[in-house]
Amino acid sequence: MAAAILRFLAGTRIYVRSAGVREGEIDPFVIVVMDEIGIDITHHQPRIIEDLEDTSFDLIVTLAPEAHHKALEFTRTMAVDVEYWPTLDPSAGTGNREQILEGYRAVRDQLFERIKKRFDISGMPQA
Repeated sequence: MAAAILRFLAGTRIYVRSAGVREGEIDPFVIVVMDEIGIDITHHQPRIIEDLEDTSFDLIVTLAPEAHHKALEFTRTMAVDVEYWPTLDPSAGTGNREQILEGYRAVRDQLFERIKKRFDISGMPQA
């Protein structure tokens, strides 16, 4: 979600890639809540950190402890900042479909606001 939100807000002004620590499929609940705010991620292909082709990053943002440790290990010989943004895992939510979606929306909205503030792009038009 975070990478898609940053791309949506900043367009091509900021180089953004997304990677996780485990291989997997895109979460259908993420597709739904991102579509609600006009961001289509149906063609997103999840990948792991080791699959990144370009490693010329200025900043890596991690959302989970495991990802943070992996990013620190991955970048130990690189000149790159790594920031940890503690984020709840919405896939751990329980309840009916609407309750689960509410958890995903909360994470989406938290990330949206944090990204706008961190990258100072609240007024930046999309490309």
